[in-house]
Parts: sequence; structure tokens; C-alpha cells
Amino acid sequence: MEWSDLRVFLAVAREGTLGGAARKLGQTQPTMGRRLQALEQALGQRLLQRTKDGFVLTGEGAAVLGHAERMEEEALAFQRQLAGKEQQLDGMLRITSSDWFAEYVLTPVIAQFSVRYPHVILELLTDSRLFSLSRQEADLAFRIQPFDEPDVVSRKLLRMPYGVYVAPGHPHPVPGDGEGASLLVMNTAFGGMPEIEWLQRMLPNARVVFRSNARAVQARMCIEGAGIAVLPRPLGDAIGQLDRIDLGEEPPIRDIWVGYHRDMRGLARLRMLLDMVVDRLAN
Repeated sequence: MEWSDLRVFLAVAREGTLGGAARKLGQTQPTMGRRLQALEQALGQRLLQRTKDGFVLTGEGAAVLGHAERMEEEALAFQRQLAGKEQQLDGMLRITSSDWFAEYVLTPVIAQFSVRYPHVILELLTDSRLFSLSRQEADLAFRIQPFDEPDVVSRKLLRMPYGVYVAPGHPHPVPGDGEGASLLVMNTAFGGMPEIEWLQRMLPNARVVFRSNARAVQARMCIEGAGIAVLPRPLGDAIGQLDRIDLGEEPPIRDIWVGYHRDMRGLARLRMLLDMVVDRLAN
């Protein structure tokens, strides 16, 4: 039994398909299928059952899963501890944040860092999903909510103000009413966000006409005159084609958090970037 084949098993179990697992590990789908088959033959057990919706664990697969995850965590911990001792200011550093935060807040800091440390390759991942720091999917993460992953060192980086925006010439809603107004908000997976609840409280008779998990898309829809959006101020204020309006009360302020795995705290390039980010952005 090869550890690399167990990684294939874990990826297929998590992604549910050979294609998704192949993309996750950077391999081809036929290779993934062959290695999964080799593992099952080595163990003499069927670990995954193919269904119309993808792969599901068999009883034997469920029993193997916990052991494989513990082996993975030990291997990752070993890799993190080695990486965390690197003192060279070169190599890869992977950062993750939301799309708007990356474009309108992080980019100037990253550009400054790249000029100062040209041998460090920065990779910036923007996605609505939360990349795992313990699995080294990212080295440094910026989030709008506190970290709940174990062994993550985090701090509150800054307080993010929000504003209400419309296209120039778009009718301004009546606070406390909003009859006839159209709202552009986050998709339902982000339900309960305080700024959206606030907007619907301020404009109870307005109706939601568009949802998206991308703030930049909401801003674009707002520019096109499709409705009213609550946007982070660095995004909304930077777009000259939008007007910020007053509903008689400021939207809620959100906290931005930054975190990294504790095993990476000695990584020189991470510390240098974090120091620069804190110096430029922290309150």
C-alpha cells in the first residue's frame, strides 16, 4: 500500500468524482482511477462505490477514511514544520481572500512586497470557499469572520465600513419604506450577513432582484442601474460610476481577520508579508 494512493482515495472521497479529485491533486482522471483501483486491490476491499451522483464510501471505505485522515495530518504537519523553518526570502507563498478584498485592498500591499522581495512568488486565490490552512491549501488567509480551525494563529486586522450605492440618476429610495426599490444582495448561501439584514430593515418594502456571491458583480449590476447594493467602502468608493447615498443610518461595520497555521509562524516570507500588511492596513 502506497501513501500516495491513500491521498488519491481521500481526494475522491472528498470531491465525489474522479475529475474533481484529479483537479485537486493536479493529476489526470485515468491516473486517479488506476491508483484507486491499485489501493483497493492491495487492501482486498472495495472502498468507494460509484453511483449516478458520484462516488460514495462503502462500509470498508468509511473505516479506512479516519486512518487515512490521521496519516494525512501527520504528513502535513511534517511538511508545515519543515516549511515553517525556512528563512530564505524566496519560494512560493499562497494567499487567499475574497475577490473584492484582493483587488481593492491587498493588491497595493502585494505589489509593494513583490518589488521589495522579487524572489518570492505570491499566489493569490480568490474564492467564496474557505481554503484549509492545515492542509496547506493556503499559507495566509483573510476572512470576514473569525477563524475556527484548530492550530490557526489569527488576529483582527481592520474594521471594514460599508456604504449604500446606486448608479448616478437612479431614484433614491425612501428610508423606512423602499417601495419600488430593487436590491442587489449576496446569494442565499451567505444568509444572515448583517449588512443585508440591515438593508432589508431600512427598506422593508424593497424587493430582492439579484443575488451573487461576488461583490464585484453586484457593483457591476449597480453601475448598470439594476438596483441598490451595500458594498464595502474600498470597493464602492473606488468605482467612480457609483453614488453613495444616505439612508439615515450607517450600515454595520465588519471585522476583517488574518490567520495562518501556527507551524508556519517561523516562515520568513510569511512574516515579512504579514508585517507589511499589518503596517499598511491595521487600525
